[in-house]
Amino acid sequence: MGTPEATLAIAQGKQEQKKRAVEGAGTLAGAIGIVLDAVQNAGAGTVDAVGYRVVHPGAEIHDHVRITEEILKKLEEAASFAPLHDPEAITIIRETMTRMPDVPHFACFDTVFHQTMPEEASTYAIPAEYRKRGVKRYGFHGLSCESIVRQMRQYGPLPKRMVIAHLGSGCSVTAVLDGASVDTTMGLTPTGGVVMGTRPGDLDPGLVLYLLRQERGEDAVSDVEKMLNHKAGMVALTGLPNDMKEVRKAAAEGNEQAILALKVFTRSVRKAIGGFAWLMGGLDAVVFTGGIGEHDAETRAEVLSGSEVLVNSSLNQAKGDGVRRISASESKTAVYVAPAQEDLVIALHVKHMVEADT
Repeated sequence: MGTPEATLAIAQGKQEQKKRAVEGAGTLAGAIGIVLDAVQNAGAGTVDAVGYRVVHPGAEIHDHVRITEEILKKLEEAASFAPLHDPEAITIIRETMTRMPDVPHFACFDTVFHQTMPEEASTYAIPAEYRKRGVKRYGFHGLSCESIVRQMRQYGPLPKRMVIAHLGSGCSVTAVLDGASVDTTMGLTPTGGVVMGTRPGDLDPGLVLYLLRQERGEDAVSDVEKMLNHKAGMVALTGLPNDMKEVRKAAAEGNEQAILALKVFTRSVRKAIGGFAWLMGGLDAVVFTGGIGEHDAETRAEVLSGSEVLVNSSLNQAKGDGVRRISASESKTAVYVAPAQEDLVIALHVKHMVEADT
């Protein structure tokens, strides 16, 4: 945000109209102002509605929704579930609503896609008093998963038993049966599951208690929370920036920390895919998406190495747009790479909600 490397692109369809460096966006409000001014000056036409990706709706909101002051208050209450995402989303929403008060605004949630999970998949084995407060496994990256299902339907017959590996700074693996989520690696918050860029994935609950005892001070909870969201995962293992390209470069140069981090990351993803394959009684397709899943051929190869899923090396290394198959012809399980089209899914949901309101 506001770094010298930040750029802003204005595009219509597939034609990019303008790309320039972004300067002076030292705050979220500043960044939003630059974006909205650019859209207005680009002659993009009238904005009829605004949609937002919001990670966690909390326990009381169960579907994508038009934003009101009451909804914003509920989102603020839910921010403790997703401290890395929701507070910034709320800031962006409030700033944009102030600048565009005459159009409807809608929140689209990463959890909605996972509401098809069976109760045994979403229930934690904790006392009922907490479960009644909405403590359960919600799952995330739902907008991405929904976009993958949509693309796979358009590509051809939808695979019956499919795993979606959304691998980026945040990572999750989701089991999809007949197009519906039946399990996923993230839980109450986006901190759990497989190893991520700055988050550790699943931990022994006793380890969290140990960390709290070590911190001890009055800010112990806050300090541990910041550590688990911002200083764990790959950055903790490597001591490098949260950038898979940097990690791969270091590993290629013999950096043992980077080599170990890649093994830990890959192992966590492999375990998730293997568990879901067993859960669904087999696996018809694996789809890689997200910044790493879509663009890092080495990660895809490492995740699937040693399994019965066979990858065509040349197809895996090739670049391409949209859905593309990279598995070998003799592989019983198909492997695909596809872009995460969360923005398109949000736009489609917003269009539906606007039409429903008229």
